[in-house]
Amino acid sequence: MAKNHFYGNPSEKIKVIGVTGTNGKTTVTTLLHQLFRNLGHKAGLIGTVVNKVNDEAIEASHTTPDPITLNKLLNKMVEEGCEYCFMEVSSHAMDQNRVAGIKFAGGVFTNLTHDHLDYHKNFDNYFKAKKKFFEMLPPDAFALANIDDKYGLPMLEDIKAKSYTYSLKTSADFNERLETKLLGEFNAYNALSIYATASLLGEDKKNVKELIKSLKPVEGRFDYIKSKSGVTAIVDYAHTPDALENILKAIIEMRGDALPAKNTRRIISVFGCGGDRDKTKRPIMARIGYDLSDIVILTSDNPRTENPDTIIEDMARGIDLTKEEKVFIVTNRQKAIERACSVAKRGDFLLIAGKGHEKYQEVNGVRNHFDDMEELKKYLHE
Repeated sequence: MAKNHFYGNPSEKIKVIGVTGTNGKTTVTTLLHQLFRNLGHKAGLIGTVVNKVNDEAIEASHTTPDPITLNKLLNKMVEEGCEYCFMEVSSHAMDQNRVAGIKFAGGVFTNLTHDHLDYHKNFDNYFKAKKKFFEMLPPDAFALANIDDKYGLPMLEDIKAKSYTYSLKTSADFNERLETKLLGEFNAYNALSIYATASLLGEDKKNVKELIKSLKPVEGRFDYIKSKSGVTAIVDYAHTPDALENILKAIIEMRGDALPAKNTRRIISVFGCGGDRDKTKRPIMARIGYDLSDIVILTSDNPRTENPDTIIEDMARGIDLTKEEKVFIVTNRQKAIERACSVAKRGDFLLIAGKGHEKYQEVNGVRNHFDDMEELKKYLHE
């Protein structure tokens, strides 16, 4: 059967839902796409890990594509009969007008924490870039914000769209109790935003609640395995202070610090910081890892054009290097993961953070194959 070709603005023929915030964009958009496919809808996805037209995967190069690529993707979705598109909207995209001309049916705000200050120069500019998205929403769209985040309500001020709120801790339009396979408080927020979005799009709330129970975690987002030796190993994309803190607190919750065995079940964290990016977060992230882990291994992430050792030196300023039994520096990421696996014992939790779904490590403009989960499985003898 011949496809219907559409010429004009494709976003006028499909309901585009934009999701913005520091953390959670990929999880929320990916799970919304999964949910709406399970509800029987044709739907597209535009995001960091992958773009999708229904179930067809298309490689993603940026969190939010350039305007030409973006409109081509939306046009393909229209041609394939998609009713919805769930799209990550980055602060860079807003600052660079990549979504200009796109008609959004709704917008979701997750949270705002320390990130991208190398680009935006200060937090106020970062906030304004996110706020710009909500200011562009038309009167017939909805704007949904997490009001447990201090920037949630400000995001909704002086906008044309109809405002809605969600919260785990206070009175809001949406603060339902939900069952989900997703672990950690941060994922409770993600699940609630998914439920609220589906409700605002007219889906049956009871049906949505039931389907949320079976949603599968996103690759590289709290992606975990358990080895035959009894080590729980987790790969996560956490590359901001807030995200690293959230993931480590979720692991502490899994460990159950109220249990008598807590002192024998250690948390071992392996992470670095990206090169040519915000340097101010490096010592902050190191300190968070140091405070919330029993053993910390500082290593290389994507150094890009920077010297990996210099990046690690910046990180090390945030911690006490004299604690030789707690802090290790292993610049080579593969060796760092191998070291972590070799010291992990039954009952321990091992976190490899920063790269998540990425299948490469970028050094001096070259992307070499590297997969954290692949390395874990190699050395943990799963």
